[in-house]
Amino acid sequence: MKKKTLTPVVLVGLLGVSAACGAPAATTKAPDVAKLTLVDSTPKATGALEKATWLLGEEPGTLDLDGDGGTPNRTITSNVCERLMQTQPDMTIKPWLAEKADQVDPTTLVFTIRKGVTFHDGSPLTADDVVWSLQRHAGDGMNESDEFEDVAAVTKEGDDQVKVTFKKANALFIQAMAGDAGIVLNKKVVERLGKDYGTPGHPDACSGPYELGEWRSGTEITIDRHEGYWNKDVKPLTKAVTFRWADDSAMVNSLTTGAADGAYLAETGPAVALAGNPAVSVAYGPTTRVFVLLPTDRGVLKDPRIRRALSLAVDRAGIAKSGFAGLARPWKVPVGAGAWSYERQTFQSAYDRLEGAPDAPDVEAAKKLVQEAGSPRTPIVIASDGDQARSVIANAVVDAATKIGLKAEIKTIPSSEYGTFYTDKAKRAQVDLVPDDWYITKSDPVGFYDNALSGSSNNWVGFSSPEYDALVAKALETTDAAARAGHVIELQRRFTADMVWISLVEVPSTVVLGGKVTGPPASMTYFGYPWAADLGAKG
Repeated sequence: MKKKTLTPVVLVGLLGVSAACGAPAATTKAPDVAKLTLVDSTPKATGALEKATWLLGEEPGTLDLDGDGGTPNRTITSNVCERLMQTQPDMTIKPWLAEKADQVDPTTLVFTIRKGVTFHDGSPLTADDVVWSLQRHAGDGMNESDEFEDVAAVTKEGDDQVKVTFKKANALFIQAMAGDAGIVLNKKVVERLGKDYGTPGHPDACSGPYELGEWRSGTEITIDRHEGYWNKDVKPLTKAVTFRWADDSAMVNSLTTGAADGAYLAETGPAVALAGNPAVSVAYGPTTRVFVLLPTDRGVLKDPRIRRALSLAVDRAGIAKSGFAGLARPWKVPVGAGAWSYERQTFQSAYDRLEGAPDAPDVEAAKKLVQEAGSPRTPIVIASDGDQARSVIANAVVDAATKIGLKAEIKTIPSSEYGTFYTDKAKRAQVDLVPDDWYITKSDPVGFYDNALSGSSNNWVGFSSPEYDALVAKALETTDAAARAGHVIELQRRFTADMVWISLVEVPSTVVLGGKVTGPPASMTYFGYPWAADLGAKG
């Protein structure tokens, strides 16, 4: 239901990378966070491309997403493999391989399978393939098996219908069907290939606008436009896309010299180095990714008044500018606006009304809370692994604490150990606050708020509320969108009132394009939407 990212955001030294590699010099002027505009897509392409080169952070280990759903793997296969539902560039979802999805009752969902869909080998996609695929995704040890925990059965109902019966209502299942859990595979191809499926030298088993071409292990992966694609309304302009992998400095150099045509950036550093460079265009889109402070219960942060005081005092705009060179914006809640795929205005209005996480610090209000809490003198210990973003955040918290009469200090943790905060209670017992980033893979904020359930593995501060727990369960079972939004907004209010996590800045999705190409979405939808089908030459 959720994914956390633990890779460092590297900014130091990158502003000079392009010039050092012989490329055009990158701008040294940070973007103005107040003017950072988010767009769903880049300008529409009108011209054909024979081929395009796209960069990834690393080579995938497999293209079988049941085995590994990593970002590089998804970035490729989103163009090759299709899902029952499809996330759009504006982060909404719509039926895709399923012509429609009917919620017959709270525990019964029926998918009507679209007629005329064919796999890349020419065989028709059937309801049997859908049933088999969902059962495969649900299998023990499969990457998406958690999405099926509430599923009692998946059965074929006639030639073109598949029924999913639930043990209890599950409002997020439709969203899951737009993700890797909803991929429909060609049963006979996967069974024939066995363990070789998803490895170099073997075909895909999918139905998308591109098919897997050559995979030269260690060098590159190519996908080719599938000329027999079933959906005649989708007309990809790019004949072939070749994926290569590069570290941050090589990525910046390749994009500025024209050796590569584009990349979705997982880190902020390359975007900083490329922003304003005339050789490329950089676009920012909706995301669910937010940098937060995760408090523990070892010391003074156990008191919600101290958590609220720190939230009031911390300089979010300063963090956005110094920690992310302006490529972030102050944010009040632990989920980015990309999750607002329904009832968007309702969520926006509720967000605007929230208090306790101001754009500008409110030191006086924070001081009053500290005094109410007895002005504790025990130092607050903040974790950092030394990377730019976390260092800036840690120092901002020290500054905020000092201004409101608290003591704070930074404890440096090796990057290789940073992820153990999520699994090792002894490690968490060394600190009071852990700065980190978090995102959810669904466009529905309800998928986040189980992190504050009593006893949740990510509820380190020991927040416990039977009312909150009951509301999470109710929200997860509410299939009516408007009603669910109301429950989520109340969860959001309770979560932020106690500052179970302290939200800091939202980091947008970023796509960089060479000077000759345009078209793909800028939003986080590239995990499941066939973005290469929109890629082409500028007019």
